[in-house]
Amino acid sequence: MEIPADYGVVFVTTASKQEAEKIAHALVEAKLAACVSMLPIHSIYTWQGEIYKESEWQLLIKTDLAQFSILEAKIRELHSYEVSEIIALPIIAGSQAYLQWISEQVKR
Repeated sequence: MEIPADYGVVFVTTASKQEAEKIAHALVEAKLAACVSMLPIHSIYTWQGEIYKESEWQLLIKTDLAQFSILEAKIRELHSYEVSEIIALPIIAGSQAYLQWISEQVKR
């Protein structure tokens, strides 16, 4: 089965559940994402020379990566971080029915 290269998952971390929900809702409403899953996580990272340990929320955004630049702009508009994680990974295999559903939900 050949998978179109445009399907992917975009990872974004947020400072709170409320911020995660706000971003997720905006992306789905704007048809930039078919689905956004939200998970509580614990992150350890370096920022401005110091090590931090924080509770955050991880967004897993299922989308058509052809829309990535618009999706990224929307996330940056709503996000509180100075430098937010916005990284995309391609879907290299998946249920054809699920991928079709993503295609139907995300505008081109």
